[in-house]
Amino acid sequence: MSTMAEREAAEPGFYITTPIYYVNDKPHIGHAYTTVASDAFARFNRLDGKRVRFLTGTDEHGQKVQQSAEKAGVAPQQFTDRVSANFRSLATLLLATHDDFIRTTEPRHKATVHALWAEMVRNGHIYKGAYEGWYSVRDEAFYAEGELVDGKAPTGAEVAWVSEPSYFFRLSAFTQPLLELYGQRPDFIMPAARRNEMLRFVEGGLQDLSISRTAFSWGIPVPDDEEHVIYVWLDALTNYLTACGYDVADLDALRSGAARGGPTAVWPPTVHIVGKDILRFHTVFWPAFLLACGLEVPRRVFAHGWWTIQGAKMSKSVGNVVDPFELVDAYGVDAVRYFLLTGVPFGADGDYSRDALVNLVNANLANQMGNLLHRTMMLVHSKCDGCVPLAGALTDTERGLLDKTYGLLAVCRAHMDAQAVHRMADELASTVRLCNEYIDAQAPWSLGKTDPARMRTVLWTLLEALRCIGILMQPLTPQASIRMLDQLGIRPSPSGSHAGSAAAPVDDARSFAAVSPGHAVVAGTRLPAPAPVFPRIELEEAPPSAQPAAAPAVPTQPSAHAAADDQCLDAIDDVEGAVREQGERVRALKAAKADKAQIDSEVAKLLKLKGRLAAAPAN
Repeated sequence: MSTMAEREAAEPGFYITTPIYYVNDKPHIGHAYTTVASDAFARFNRLDGKRVRFLTGTDEHGQKVQQSAEKAGVAPQQFTDRVSANFRSLATLLLATHDDFIRTTEPRHKATVHALWAEMVRNGHIYKGAYEGWYSVRDEAFYAEGELVDGKAPTGAEVAWVSEPSYFFRLSAFTQPLLELYGQRPDFIMPAARRNEMLRFVEGGLQDLSISRTAFSWGIPVPDDEEHVIYVWLDALTNYLTACGYDVADLDALRSGAARGGPTAVWPPTVHIVGKDILRFHTVFWPAFLLACGLEVPRRVFAHGWWTIQGAKMSKSVGNVVDPFELVDAYGVDAVRYFLLTGVPFGADGDYSRDALVNLVNANLANQMGNLLHRTMMLVHSKCDGCVPLAGALTDTERGLLDKTYGLLAVCRAHMDAQAVHRMADELASTVRLCNEYIDAQAPWSLGKTDPARMRTVLWTLLEALRCIGILMQPLTPQASIRMLDQLGIRPSPSGSHAGSAAAPVDDARSFAAVSPGHAVVAGTRLPAPAPVFPRIELEEAPPSAQPAAAPAVPTQPSAHAAADDQCLDAIDDVEGAVREQGERVRALKAAKADKAQIDSEVAKLLKLKGRLAAAPAN
C-alpha cells in the first residue's frame, strides 16, 4: 500500500460522503435524494478518470435509537441490524456505487473515535464538568435558550431540560479559527446562503460543547470513564475518518502524509453532501474537532434542500411521507434518479408530486432523448442496413452541433465541480433539443431518395452526438445509459480502466475520455435492432402509494426550475441565466406537446423571472 503523500502526488483523489443515516426509522425520499446525488457526483468523477472514494452508511448510537429499540421490544443491536439493512438495500436499489458502507457499531469505528478523543484530551481540548440546558432527543442536539421557538427546538422538535455531569469540548476556542476558515475558503460551505447562516452563528460566539451523556447507555463509552457515552454527533462525524481508506490508528501518520491505505483511500474529504438541517454539525463542530487534532478539514460541505408535499414538510403523522422503495417500484430507478437530480435546483427546497415526476421524465427523457434515439436508430436500420453509415463532408451545421457536443464535458465538469447537477442535466437536455431540431431540419427520411450521401452524413452526425450524450448521461440514468450505448454499438473495451470503485469499474470506451472526435462511431459497425430505452410513463398506471397527484415540482421559493430560490439567485447574471433556462424549458414543453396547464404554469414563471430581471439592479 502506498502512502497518502505518494498517492496524492501521483493522482489526486475525490472523496465524497453522504451523512450516515440515523437508524431510528425506515428510509424516506430524503435519504434517497442524498444518496442519488452523491452517487451521481461519484460516478461523474470516476468516469472522468479520478480516483474516487464514495462513503455511505448508518449512524446507530444515541438516546433516540435506544428509545426506538425499547419501543420495538428488541435489543438496540438487533434493532440497528434490521434498520441498517434497510438503508443498505435502498443504496443497492438506487444503484449507488459506494466503496464502503460504514456502521458506527463496528469495532473499527469505536477504535477511531477513541483515538480522536485521546488526541483531543492530549491537546487540552476536553475537560469534565456538568451540563444544564435544553436537549432534543429527536435532533440529538443541545440548544441555547435563545434558540428555542415557542418552547421547541428551531426544527420543531420537543426539548427537555437536562442536568448531568458531562465532558466538554472547548468549542469556544475555535471561534476565530473557524471564522478564518470561512474567510479564506468562501466555498467551504455551499450554497452561499447556507454559508452566511453559519457565519452569523459563529460570529455570535461559540460556547463549549457537551460531548458525553450519562442518561443512557447505547453508545461508545468514554475511554477510562464508562459511566459516560460519547456524544452521538462526535461519534457519528468521526465515521468520515474511520472509513477514509487509510490506517487511522496512527493520527501522526495521517497528519504527516505517511498513512498507508487501499486503492481508493483519500483524505481529506472533497465534499460532504448533507441535508440543510445538519449543516451546523458538519461546518462548525466537525472542522473544530479536526482542527483540535491537527487534521485537515474537508474541502467543502454542500447542503441540499428538503422535498415537501404541497409545500408541507413530510411527516408520518400527516401521512405524506414518500417511500423510495415504492417510488422505484412504480417508475423504475432511472426515472426516480433523473427526477431527484433535476426536478429542482440542487441546494433549494422542492415540492414532490407524482405529476411532476411523470411530466419531467416524459418531457426530457421519453419525448426528447428517447424519441431522438429511436428515430435515428430506425432510420439507420431502414436506410443503412443497420450499420453506422460513412459520413461525407461535414457542413458548418454538423461541425457546430458536434463542437457543442464535444464541448459538453468541460461545461458539465464545471457544473459538477460546483455540485450543480441540475445544470449539467439541463446542458444535456438542451443539446438533445438541438439534435431534434437538426434531424427535423435535415429530414434524413427524405434525403434517402434525393441525396443518399447527405443522408448518411446526417445519420452519422446524429449517432456521434448520441454517443457522447449517452456517455455523459451515465451518472444520471446509469441503466438506461448502458442500454443506449449498447444500441449505439459502444461496446465495453476488453480491458477498461478501473478508475475508482471496484463496484463501478470504468470502461475506456464509455469513460469521459471518449467524449472526443478520436473515439467517434466507426462506419460499418453493425448496430442492434432498435428498442425503447426511455419509455413514456402513463400517469394513470401509477399506484396510489406513489403519492397522489399534486402541483408540478418547483422550488418552494418563487423561482424557475433551472434557477435556485432567492438564496441562489443573488446576482443579476444568475437571474439572466434563469430566464434563459426557463425559456428553454417552455420551448421544450411546447415541442413535446405537453398539456396546456403545465405550459401555462411554466410561462407564468418565465414572466415572473423576466419581471425580476427588469427590477434587478445592474452589477
